[in-house]
Amino acid sequence: MSGTGSGYDLSATTYSPDGRVFQIEYAQKAVDNGGTALALCCKDGIVFANEKFLLSKMLVPGTNKRIFPVDRHATLAISGLVADAKQIVERVQASIFYSRYPGPVLADRVAMFMHMYTLYWSVRPFGSTVLLGVYDEVEGPQLYGIDPSGTAIKFKGIAVGTSIFYLVIDSLQHPRIHQGRVARPGALKLRNFCQPTQRCLM
Repeated sequence: MSGTGSGYDLSATTYSPDGRVFQIEYAQKAVDNGGTALALCCKDGIVFANEKFLLSKMLVPGTNKRIFPVDRHATLAISGLVADAKQIVERVQASIFYSRYPGPVLADRVAMFMHMYTLYWSVRPFGSTVLLGVYDEVEGPQLYGIDPSGTAIKFKGIAVGTSIFYLVIDSLQHPRIHQGRVARPGALKLRNFCQPTQRCLM
């Protein structure tokens, strides 16, 4: 066999001699090639933003969603393969149908679901990264990033898809500002890095 993986990339259950799992790396590449998604914790909530690709001029607005409210206290933003991400969204909606989980528990459940798809040869990892925002009266706004390997990490601000957006997040004093203030100047700063085109919409 030839190629980058040299046969070690045929299954997520196979390690290469240097300890890499190529299937997970390929899934991460799908995220890197997807539209940028970012989230930022503020004093009174969480602000989400995403880059949407205009697949056609005939596209009906609102049908190519990448931000999904799953409950009154939780929202998901995704980057990568939308079809894969919708499976994760449905799992989250089913998980909180009977019980409202706190942020850490819900993040762990999503991470374990995504990690399960890296353990068996008959499935492949999800080609999506999920940004999970949860709000409760005790902990306040909580933000988690969950990558295709099933690793959940808590953040104050995170961007996936294009690393340059970290510059925008680092420049905002997020713990001290409110949602309304982020939405306006933040959008202007984002457009400095990604100008809307016929194929891309911020």
